[in-house]
Amino acid sequence: GVEVQSHGVMGTQSDIIIRGGTFQQILIILDGIRLNDPLTGHFNSYIPIAPSEIDHIEILKGASSAIYGTEAVGGVINVVTKSFSKKKMANDATAQITTGAFGLINMNIGGTWQDEKNTVSGGIIRNHANGHPQRGIDGFFDATTASASYSRKISNNIDLSYRTAYDERGFSAQNFYTTFSSDTAREYVKTFWNHIKVNYNKKNQKLSFDAGYKTISDWYQFNPKSVANENKTNQFQSLLVYETNFSDKTTFIAGGQFLQKNIQSNDRGNHSIPQAAVFAILNQRIGNYFYINPALRYDWSERYGAELVPQLNMSFKKDNYQLRASAGKTIRDADFSERYNNYNKALVSSGRIGNPDLKAERSLSYEIGGDYWCKGNVKFSATYFQRFQKDLIDWVTTPYNSMPRKDNLAPNGTYALAKNIAKVDINGVETNIQYTKSWSNSSFTTMLGATWINSKTDSAQPSFYLSSQANLLLNYSIEYRWKAISLGVNGLYKRRDDIGSIAQPYLYWNPTYFLMNVKLKVTLKKKVGIFVQADNVGNVAYSDLLGNIMPSRWWMGGIEIHLH
Repeated sequence: GVEVQSHGVMGTQSDIIIRGGTFQQILIILDGIRLNDPLTGHFNSYIPIAPSEIDHIEILKGASSAIYGTEAVGGVINVVTKSFSKKKMANDATAQITTGAFGLINMNIGGTWQDEKNTVSGGIIRNHANGHPQRGIDGFFDATTASASYSRKISNNIDLSYRTAYDERGFSAQNFYTTFSSDTAREYVKTFWNHIKVNYNKKNQKLSFDAGYKTISDWYQFNPKSVANENKTNQFQSLLVYETNFSDKTTFIAGGQFLQKNIQSNDRGNHSIPQAAVFAILNQRIGNYFYINPALRYDWSERYGAELVPQLNMSFKKDNYQLRASAGKTIRDADFSERYNNYNKALVSSGRIGNPDLKAERSLSYEIGGDYWCKGNVKFSATYFQRFQKDLIDWVTTPYNSMPRKDNLAPNGTYALAKNIAKVDINGVETNIQYTKSWSNSSFTTMLGATWINSKTDSAQPSFYLSSQANLLLNYSIEYRWKAISLGVNGLYKRRDDIGSIAQPYLYWNPTYFLMNVKLKVTLKKKVGIFVQADNVGNVAYSDLLGNIMPSRWWMGGIEIHLH
């Protein structure tokens, strides 16, 4: 049910979509505080964390703004790390090196050490390739992420956690944001991330305080003849949460949040936006099987004023089945690119134009579903969902005469304007089946997920990102293990509307495509693994979004070491 629309590969840049909508409508959080960048949602997948630090990843589908805040329209992705999770764990270290076609070199190293009071975790991942052939250039990328964290139990009631991280990415950005044949773009992005958390626990009460500071420096050049955009953003945030257990059936949570977003840009200008919220959540069990979870947030922004955001979740779980339902309101404001892109230049002859007068998006979401566990090794889930959206923000092709502001535009220019689409309704069905089976020397695991989405809008013209969503998305994964050998196959099938009116003839725009990846691994003495992998085995020519050409078949192989 999670659709990843790739601009580039191997972590270059990706848009994450849950249950339709746009990439801007997903909230990414790391250890409880948000990563979403105020410049653009295209940076949301730049998660400044080494893989070795990750304990687990939680995916929450559906409306979640009342609990987590703005942008949580389609869902929330929460990355939980080892040092912040407060779990007891074994000390471990991992190292991996991979090489392959197109000059690929990947190195990944990290580890975690823990004693009774301290946890130290850190790692580095380095990813480089000369790149697959694109239109006249190679799709190069050069990315490094390094992170380190420390957690200490100061007393029986207080513990402190701190993380610092650095993420740097340079890559070919050809047709990442445009469909022009003159686009040979390059982009370089640097991210600094710092996060401190203090927890106080006593009997049935918990109090936590988080403070995070993120800076991003972005350099983007459309082609060698154009002036590069230089954007610098920073975001400070703080989060205070109080939790009390009145009984084993009742938990009450309340808190407050503050964000300060700033930008300095030769293209978008200098701006600052404060945002604040207070919220309350009740977790109540009624009897032995019924759970109810109302939540209410009061959100304020300098842009859209004050907003009351309610949500209600319910579930009934007994034996091997569960029924669940949810209803909630969500809200999302425009980012700095949607408001001010190409706004500060002397003359813009084509491209995307920001709109300072954009309204905030608002939506109402509903869902009902169930889960069934059969004989301990089969799980089946199904969900029906609806989202009724007002003033959804997307980019729409707009002639010069219809542009609201013409100060720095050319009369014969071709433009995409950020606009509020008055009404967008999404209906969908999501199903998932998982099967696992183990024997003495082998095991078999498979998963198949399917999401059908029907999107209706009152806009006469197709908008860029709404049009690129999959109407039918199938995800599949199969893994078979026999002794020290494992074989994994995974991939997806996408069916989308044919929007050739937006895409250009030279682009690999396939409305429907099927992808398969295969990995074979042999483990020696439970510590060393040797593997070979092929992505896009079928050598499919496709574009995930409206411009960038995705790679052909990509062979790679490597060695990994795990020490515990």
